Amino acid sequence: MDLQHSTIDETHEGAFPELPNGQVSGSDSDCDVSDGPDGGWPNVQNAESDSDSEELVEDNEEDSLRFEAIQKIERLALTFLEQLADLPRNARGNKASSSSSQAAVDSRQKYPKIELQLADRQKTSSERTRVIRYPLKRRGASLKPFAQILRVMDFAHQALVDNVPLTKRDMYYKDVPLFKAQGTVDRLVDDLAVTLNLERADLKIRAASKGLICGTGLTIHLLEGETISINDLEGTLIPTGETIKRFELKGDISWILVVEKEAVFQTLCRFQFASHQSLPGPGLIITGKGYPDVATRQLVKTLSDNLPAHIPIVALVDGDAYGLDILSVYKYGSRSLRHENKKLAAKRIEWLGIWTSEIADLEIDLDALIPITPHDEKKALAVLSRPTDVLPVKWRKELTRMLHTRRKAEIEILSSSSSQRSNSLIHYLTHKICHFIEMSA
Repeated sequence: MDLQHSTIDETHEGAFPELPNGQVSGSDSDCDVSDGPDGGWPNVQNAESDSDSEELVEDNEEDSLRFEAIQKIERLALTFLEQLADLPRNARGNKASSSSSQAAVDSRQKYPKIELQLADRQKTSSERTRVIRYPLKRRGASLKPFAQILRVMDFAHQALVDNVPLTKRDMYYKDVPLFKAQGTVDRLVDDLAVTLNLERADLKIRAASKGLICGTGLTIHLLEGETISINDLEGTLIPTGETIKRFELKGDISWILVVEKEAVFQTLCRFQFASHQSLPGPGLIITGKGYPDVATRQLVKTLSDNLPAHIPIVALVDGDAYGLDILSVYKYGSRSLRHENKKLAAKRIEWLGIWTSEIADLEIDLDALIPITPHDEKKALAVLSRPTDVLPVKWRKELTRMLHTRRKAEIEILSSSSSQRSNSLIHYLTHKICHFIEMSA
């Protein structure tokens, strides 16, 4: 599919699968490019006359999914209430009056337990579940795990009933004493979604955006009618996928660069690298500020699925295990969101650099590199233990070289005085991007 020319006689399967109403339009025509029911292009001539009926169908489908999610949450809550109702009355009383700790333990053994079975995304076996129980056969057993998951269910249920999205950050600040940490909310929301066989977006819960994009020629149209125009001077916050209606490309895009670190991203913006004269054409620069959020991964996935094959999508990350792990999240998906990896993994993305093996060619002294730490070594060994289908040969060789030299190549080395080039980062990226463009042609 050629987004620049918006040709309407081609077909493409799976375009924008992760975005509701996700569409792309090109500047050379007024048509919107999106998947129809048969996976082909919409009828441009009838698009305007059919828009009202299509929106009605979409609204009905959304309401149906929302009511289904509400029912699933209520059924899960009902399993807890039924167990609670079946307990003997004195089992529900306060055991704080027991004269000894042994009496409290005996009481836990005497009465039936309340259980909730949740999906466990950390397990790789077929039995990927964990069970929350109360009481437990030990002192100090707490109802807090029940309180936390029920609170998350309550937030999700209310968001669905009101049809008003909620962020995980909002949920955390609504009950900080209960959750204690943002990570607790993040884990429970995703566990709940998997348990109910839903996606997080189906619960009207969103992750707060943090990724940035800069460049020229891209406009993001939101469902509420607003538009976001990207520029090459500063980063623009990437909106969540649930709020995006369609993307619009104006002019040609020659390359996509995903950068690990925000500081490097801001440097490239300052140099207006997205439209740099040394490159064969304009591009887009994206950063997830380290490990990417879902919105950033959705955008990279969308570009990966819909841009022509001759437009390379490359990543600049540190040449160590953590940099490659971040790249792996973009390319293969994450363990914590493995149930959504098909909609988030951008298979086309390639590792541009920086590589330990190219340090000598860049005239950088090996001693200028940072020594690896025990944590670096442990992470590298963990990454090297992954299956070959998620660990390309090039990645394995570079990690092995890092362990052998006991040094790691970080992006910042390209801007250091050791490289003996005032703008070595720009020179490096220009050379590498041009190489990938030639290889993709």
